Amino acid sequence: MVPVPPRRHARPHAALGAGLSLLALLGAPAVSLAQGAGAVQGSPVPPLAVPVAVPPAATGEAAKGQEPRMPEAKGEAKGTAGKAADAKRPETKPAEAAPEPVPAQGKAQDAKAQDARSPDNKVQDTKSSDIKTQQAKPQEAAKKSREPAPLVYAKVSTDPNPTLTPRTFLDTLRAAERYAAFAEAGGWERLPEDLARLKPGERNPAIPALRHHLTLTGDLPADAPPNDRLDPPLVAAIAAFQARHGLPDSGILGRLTINALNVPAAVRQRQLAASAARLMGSKFPFGDRYVVVNIPSAAVEAVENGAVARRYVAVVGSPDKATPPVETRITDINFNPTWTVPASVVKNEIIPQMRKNPGYLAKNHIRILGPSGEVDPTRIDWAGEKAVNYTLRQDSGFDNSLGQVRIDMPNRFAVYMHDTPAKSLFAASVRFHSHGCVRVGQVKELVGWLLQGTDGPNGPGTNWGPIEIETGIADGERRDIKLAKPVPVVFVYLTGFATPDGKAHFRDDIYALDTPAPEPAATGAIPPAAPPGADAASAKPASAGAAPTAPRPGAAHDAKPAPARAAATKPAAVKPTPAKPAVGRSAAERHSLESVEPIR
Repeated sequence: MVPVPPRRHARPHAALGAGLSLLALLGAPAVSLAQGAGAVQGSPVPPLAVPVAVPPAATGEAAKGQEPRMPEAKGEAKGTAGKAADAKRPETKPAEAAPEPVPAQGKAQDAKAQDARSPDNKVQDTKSSDIKTQQAKPQEAAKKSREPAPLVYAKVSTDPNPTLTPRTFLDTLRAAERYAAFAEAGGWERLPEDLARLKPGERNPAIPALRHHLTLTGDLPADAPPNDRLDPPLVAAIAAFQARHGLPDSGILGRLTINALNVPAAVRQRQLAASAARLMGSKFPFGDRYVVVNIPSAAVEAVENGAVARRYVAVVGSPDKATPPVETRITDINFNPTWTVPASVVKNEIIPQMRKNPGYLAKNHIRILGPSGEVDPTRIDWAGEKAVNYTLRQDSGFDNSLGQVRIDMPNRFAVYMHDTPAKSLFAASVRFHSHGCVRVGQVKELVGWLLQGTDGPNGPGTNWGPIEIETGIADGERRDIKLAKPVPVVFVYLTGFATPDGKAHFRDDIYALDTPAPEPAATGAIPPAAPPGADAASAKPASAGAAPTAPRPGAAHDAKPAPARAAATKPAAVKPTPAKPAVGRSAAERHSLESVEPIR
């Protein structure tokens, strides 16, 4: 009789599985270990930054979000249901254990046998799947929290015609004459506000008046069939009107579009005439490549060979801190610039902040420098104004007031274009928030255009591409790059201008420079004779424009010809008000008019 060998256990790892189950019942260290491993495997990996694939201006904010935030709030919000699920995990752990490998030929029979032996397996697998899903949700939330919010930029015009060309002055004068004829003929009717609720295809008795207006301005063809319906040709004409006025060219009648349509023809004529007058005396050196910043448009144009190669949204000076008109050249690009706080900002902003919050300078990475080196802020008496005697300098970095890039353009106002950490402002349709300088959306892309023809970081024959620019900024060190050929740049204030195609464009008069000045008094303008010994200046008639005791706003601004200054040559019919006081500030005060927005 042949001896029968002892039966070997069909599942050699069953004892190990039982051991794991016992450990789970005794305190679940294995469960904790498994959960920890799962968390490591499921934890998100920060994506590599690819500077070419995102707008260059996005890099500064992307770096801010590198420190992940775990979703504690979401985990705490699970409440009773989440706690119950956590309590069930040790009991269901054996069902989550990996099954024993089964030979291929026996899979079907073993599956049937296992189903017969354990009718609850399907239920356990469903519970296990639900638990895994609950575990994955916090991990997905953590991954989302690591991703920075996408940057949004306001839409800019795609018109290839530059705002400023050698022909703009004459083209704008011709447009002013045309709109003067419109005004003399009665202009156009005022449209009712309820027209803004009109949808394409609907009828309204005010539509014929709208058609007449758009036909006069050239947005609607003269041979368009007349009717009282908002038909497709009229929608296209509305979109053309919106594009000329810096509005979203959706073709939909909205409140802003109705407001723009209701501006009288005489006001439009005045905008064109005033803008043309501000261009008088300009000696801007147009060339194959130049940069235009139209302040009322809050936009930057890179012009090449007579056409706009790139156009970017910008943030310009607020009405009380106006961006001045400038004609100069871009000479240098500064990577990781520092910012020296001017004495006026130290006095008016920094000192009051330090009195309320002694950690203000440290929070904003501002150092105090004296003759012998850095000074401890606690050694300064902030109750007085002695801090203005020191140099306050903000370190380079993502929170620097100038961002990561400064475009240097020497001028007597000491204004320039630069990056900014406050990039959310680029999404707004109204962008008049700076202290005089011009913040440029996607500034690194503009820098790449400016650096064309300049030797790259690897010597002659190399270029400054997106990767080279990002690499040059990434080390955090200050770096100045001189352009091989300076690029002319002009800041202009054109609320009305005409392009070479004959179209008249309009923007809001944000600084109120188009408003006529009040006329001098018709009677009583000549004061009585001055008493003997009085200052001769005191006998000057008021109507002659005698300066007040305080310096006239914009006096420094008028000291040198600039594209926006034409007070002496302005026609009598167009008398814009003087520039805002911020325009006439000294160069020392102007050097960092960006001051307090980024210094929060």
